Amino acid sequence: MKNIIKTRIQVVLMGFSLIIGVGCSDFLEETDPSNITADSYFKTAEHAESAVYSIYSNLREVRGGSYGGSPWLMLEFATGLADSDLGQADNSNIIRNLTNTSDNAYGKTYWDSSYKGIANANLAIANIPDITMDEGQKNQLLGEARFLRAYYYYNLVRIFGSVPLITDPIDLSSENLYSSQETVENIYAVIVEDLTAAEASGLPFNDGTGKVTLGAVKSLLSSVYLTMAGNPLQLGSEYYQKAADKAKEVIDSAEYSLFPTYADLHDPEQNNAGENIFMVQYEAFVDPSDWQPLVIPYNMNISAYSEQTGAIYANENFINSYEEGDKRVAEKEFYYTTYTSKFDRDETIVLGGYFLYKHFDIVANLDTASSDLNWDLIRYAEVLLIYAEASNEVSGPTTEAYNAVNAIRTRAELPDLAGLSKDQFREAIWKEKWHELSYENVTWFDMVRLKKGFNVTAGTFEDFVGHSFAYGPTLTERELLFPIPTDELRNNENLVQNAGY
Repeated sequence: MKNIIKTRIQVVLMGFSLIIGVGCSDFLEETDPSNITADSYFKTAEHAESAVYSIYSNLREVRGGSYGGSPWLMLEFATGLADSDLGQADNSNIIRNLTNTSDNAYGKTYWDSSYKGIANANLAIANIPDITMDEGQKNQLLGEARFLRAYYYYNLVRIFGSVPLITDPIDLSSENLYSSQETVENIYAVIVEDLTAAEASGLPFNDGTGKVTLGAVKSLLSSVYLTMAGNPLQLGSEYYQKAADKAKEVIDSAEYSLFPTYADLHDPEQNNAGENIFMVQYEAFVDPSDWQPLVIPYNMNISAYSEQTGAIYANENFINSYEEGDKRVAEKEFYYTTYTSKFDRDETIVLGGYFLYKHFDIVANLDTASSDLNWDLIRYAEVLLIYAEASNEVSGPTTEAYNAVNAIRTRAELPDLAGLSKDQFREAIWKEKWHELSYENVTWFDMVRLKKGFNVTAGTFEDFVGHSFAYGPTLTERELLFPIPTDELRNNENLVQNAGY
């Protein structure tokens, strides 16, 4: 049961997406070979389950990619904290150098995969209520669907800003086929509505299967409220309180705990357990995770993988911003600078950079070249830091807020924070988030909601606009969003490009 979602999403109903086709003309022109339609399909509990499993499948698309490139890199190079050995990886380099354009394939993948997931969710949400089946199971499946739809929209609104908001199934004849963009406020309202409905759907708090749980719902809702408190909505204290309350519910549940060692973070045996609240699911030799070649240094011959690209590694200035004695930067904790040769495991090779050990599957790299390491979308450390940050904004640094952040610092073998003012505690939490959640597709979202960048040399935070990366480029207002993909603008004349692109 632990990894049930891994195998069940192999029966993804691609026909559902094919009859929806939001925002992509190539997608619309595909023909569904199975001739499945919503009217002919949604008849049994098994159909309902399969429909919901299809929504999960789109979580994987931004983790994939070809040689040296993958859409998830987009959110890391936009922070200015990542380096690469691949000069020919244009999609990565133009983001890293702040010369990004709407032709970037990474943004296109985020857009397409999110709307495919939304399309599948809309079908499930519209049709499952009419199926004769166990009502408890029905409600849980609807809860999963609404969580996933909320997650996809949460990514879209943070990455692109105002986007089309579609909550009903559509086809080629639908009047909403070429929708205009909805306001950011209204998109967040639907996200909150979906998550609130999912929260009341009877989901288990934690079950280890890889499916959406109540813990995942509350955790995501705490993140959503935290973002709503900041840029661009700036809803302030009320939403900091909401974020703190939801995070506290997760903490008080005692269903999750920090792993005792950082090794557990990249051990496939710990998938969907312990600190891992919600993950993208993989299975070696069936549907393996495919980012291992990206976090292996370029052609240093350390891995069983034939493809070793050095596509991303940590900026050295960022590594130097960690406190002295921080265990996270000790060798082979969060990062690695040496490894053994695949030709002679007694020979150690110096790699010339700080590569991402937190994403490194040891067995796959030593032996199998096929990884079933899941990707964390929500982990408990983030919930602790959301609680500490949000509660501080409401009440200043309380004992419980200190306890939350100090649990993370204790694991890093750092002294407890104590005796800080509200402003000092705020920046301490930000720094802890940057260091703990590094290269997990969290940092850029924090930069945007706070409108802050981290000066890795000074160890302080400064305004987003005007913040310079350690290697030179300087952020402008336009980098608070990514560009709407060129193809979408061509296909839908109702869309308006984000400023500066």
